Amino acid sequence: MNMATKQLACTVEAGRKQKTWFAELRRDVFEAGKPYAIIQADTPHDLFHVMGVPVVTNQWWAAVISTKQLSQEYLDGMTALGYHEDLCRYCSLGLASTLIDLKERAPWGGLPKPALLCARLTCDCIQRIFSLWADAFGAEFIALEAPGSSVLPDRWWELSRHRWEELSEPYRLDLMVEELRKLIASLEKLTGKQFDMVALRALLERVNQQEEYFEEAHRLIATAPKCPVRISEQITNVMAAQWHRGTDWALEHARKFRDEIRQRVDEGVAACPNEKLRLMWVGAGLWHNTGFYTAFEKRYGAVFVWSMYLAFGPDWYIRYGLDDPLRALASRVVTMNEVLHNAPYAPEWIVKEARFNRIDGVVLLMPKGSRPSASGTLFIANALEAEGIPTLLVEADMVDARGWDNDAAERAMVNFIEGRL
Repeated sequence: MNMATKQLACTVEAGRKQKTWFAELRRDVFEAGKPYAIIQADTPHDLFHVMGVPVVTNQWWAAVISTKQLSQEYLDGMTALGYHEDLCRYCSLGLASTLIDLKERAPWGGLPKPALLCARLTCDCIQRIFSLWADAFGAEFIALEAPGSSVLPDRWWELSRHRWEELSEPYRLDLMVEELRKLIASLEKLTGKQFDMVALRALLERVNQQEEYFEEAHRLIATAPKCPVRISEQITNVMAAQWHRGTDWALEHARKFRDEIRQRVDEGVAACPNEKLRLMWVGAGLWHNTGFYTAFEKRYGAVFVWSMYLAFGPDWYIRYGLDDPLRALASRVVTMNEVLHNAPYAPEWIVKEARFNRIDGVVLLMPKGSRPSASGTLFIANALEAEGIPTLLVEADMVDARGWDNDAAERAMVNFIEGRL
């Protein structure tokens, strides 16, 4: 999506923010030796924010690489180095950008050396990828466990805000709090600062407010006669704020995003005035070809109105009852992947969202190289079909464009729209 196709002022601002922020990060690291961290999306960003340590999220960086159409060179380079083709591209593309030197063509100048890397061990490849990455940088790697749940409550979104202790299970929270304390000790050593629990509570309260703005935006989009903003712009605005969540900028941007959507709804502005079919995209963004989301608007009035990025924040990030802010943060971290991807958590939530957003058909991304992301896809598809909501599985990787056949994908979509919708 180029600048001319953006419909929201907020979208332009969010893109500018990320570029400016990353340029400032590189300057601070190279000129002032300021420490920063590379971390996974499901790690406790909030602790780094409180300690004043900037973070680059691995998945965000992979999306940047893919959007700039550089994933093929990096991943071909990994193959030439002897890495196997089935390695998760989403998690390993950042490592590739460090091992393969594209010199001046590196996205946004490339990653400077981090002080540490942090990841939760949510699948078999994570520990090895991040260990190798840390070795390449000569940086510390902090691994967090991902203990499995023994209780699978129905309708998790009804528990996550007030009854998060029950949802996440006390023994799992005990372990995660212990690990978060070890992470805090490393951050204190790195920065020379003392961790402030009061500051963490204040940050989490701002995160709650930020997600409440997103919840209002989500409801406006779901209930408007026609979708006021495409999912590409939803994702850009939401994730820019989520990577900086709880900061003054993120809170203000979430409010602006909500206000701009409200104005469009009040004025009857639709992203696609020809809207006839409402589509849902399940999975990570198709970062190497976001134009796919708008390819069927003109001919069919088929509009992608939903992705997980806006809807998931309010349902999962909000935590009320912050007497023990570290434990509340642990509850958000410890079950994130399960509720987003695994059965029965994910299918129930997706069906709920499909109903609320008046979805006519669902397209599900099946990335074979990313097991955590793909593990629940068939369960989700079966649950939607059982509710009478047609589904289409698209086998493709979110960041690796090498296996993407755009003509075949568009034919599958045409057959899906004409044959089932």
